[in-house]
Amino acid sequence: MIRAHRRTIGTLAAAGALLTALALSGCATTHAGQTPTSPNAADGPITSSEATDRGAAGAKQDPVAQAPAADVSALSVSRVQIPSIGVDAAVEPLERDASGVLLPPVEWEDAGWYRAGVLPGQVGPAVIAGHLDTTLREAVFVHLKQLVAGDQVTVTMSDGSTATYAVDRAIDVEKKTFPTEEVYGPTPDAQLRLITCNGPFDDAADTYANNYVVFASLVGTTP
Repeated sequence: MIRAHRRTIGTLAAAGALLTALALSGCATTHAGQTPTSPNAADGPITSSEATDRGAAGAKQDPVAQAPAADVSALSVSRVQIPSIGVDAAVEPLERDASGVLLPPVEWEDAGWYRAGVLPGQVGPAVIAGHLDTTLREAVFVHLKQLVAGDQVTVTMSDGSTATYAVDRAIDVEKKTFPTEEVYGPTPDAQLRLITCNGPFDDAADTYANNYVVFASLVGTTP
């Protein structure tokens, strides 16, 4: 259950957030290794047996272009848990297609980790993205906006080790003005970014106008 009277970090951090209702194209997937350009790229392919995932995370962004890459030959991310909003989800590795687009999770109920970026628990901003909804139902990150500062996120790696983060803040941003450096730029400590779509949905254009990004800092690890 969602805590009905929680004050969300979207409220606490929204003073500078952009909340313009625009009819852009589909909840565009993430561009890696490029600077933000037009927000109206088509969605990457989604092959889930579920109906179309309308709320894939991301816009044309630059995931961890300057951050140290994780060694994913030995470790990957297997699960993400966010008790305060009822998330306990498998995590798929996210890859880029030939044009540099970061493909969204295949399954609506899964989150996805950008595997060419930072491994959770390591220095830099690890990135986990998830769908907001599908045409039939809510998806893994539908309640991301309910998070408040201090809520914990635990990420489990393939070897059973964990990295736990505490939520700091969140921003709601228009995709065409996505703050690439703020979200994906290098950090002196271990950070986590949780990303989904937000804003008004235009059925004709098959799009959400905004991205919602949660920022969190590492508070503990287990081997």
